[in-house]
Amino acid sequence: MDLTHVGLGIHEELVAYVADQENYYADEGVHVALRDGCAWDDEQVRGSATIGLGRAVLSRVSGGAPWTVLCVNTERPLFWLLARDTFATVEDLKGRRIGLHAPGSAPGCFARIVLRKHGLDPDHDIRSVVLEPGDYGRHLRRLAAGSLDAAFVGSTLVPEVIAREHGLRLLAFIGDDFRIPTVGIAVDPTRHAPEDPAVRALVRANRRALRAIHDEPDLAARHINALIPSLDREEARQHYERYVAPYFTTDGRHTPSVATEALASVARELNAPSAPDAAEIYRTDPPL
Repeated sequence: MDLTHVGLGIHEELVAYVADQENYYADEGVHVALRDGCAWDDEQVRGSATIGLGRAVLSRVSGGAPWTVLCVNTERPLFWLLARDTFATVEDLKGRRIGLHAPGSAPGCFARIVLRKHGLDPDHDIRSVVLEPGDYGRHLRRLAAGSLDAAFVGSTLVPEVIAREHGLRLLAFIGDDFRIPTVGIAVDPTRHAPEDPAVRALVRANRRALRAIHDEPDLAARHINALIPSLDREEARQHYERYVAPYFTTDGRHTPSVATEALASVARELNAPSAPDAAEIYRTDPPL
């Protein structure tokens, strides 16, 4: 099986990385090739299983591929809003320059939903600056130079550490303001049947990795450190305790009410005529 991540950082990569490094895929008798699909179009991503549930679901809401979600890693998107230290709240950013992902991308859509929750219209109340994701070094440089007042960043970095080192302020954790099943395992059933033995093995290994992340904190922190090598051991453990242990699932199941509400919010943000039925997308109940 090819398994594609469509973003970088522990949000997308951690669970698959643990399953790979701890030989859980091998134990299930499935060979999994982890593929970087960040620059792939939707058609290419459909040829594999994908970790990026957010992107898959946005495609489904917009009338695209019939993605089926089989396992959910977390319902708390690991993205943060960092700002120059002169701003104390999200509301203080009215009229200011904010770096965002593209509006049609999953993190861009989620960021716009969060801004609205804080009373800011992303089309009228701020000056949006669309930046490509990555390691977010460009975002930090523009914050330091003053050409941005704030920026949404992802999990290739640790926001508390970056804020301390760069004199910035952490204004929001997106997962506190907006919940959606956002990473895990999804397949396009026209390409890979959910009942396929290789797909089932992939999901079982993913669930085992989720369980290990909770049962073995030292193991989880070590793998976080491997994915974000700029951290020291204590910083990796703190990041695990703050954002991974409380929010990652232990069994890959989703919360139906969260999925339903999230789909409605995404449909409104994308101006879609209606939200699809969550039960048609999320099928995460064991056993396999």
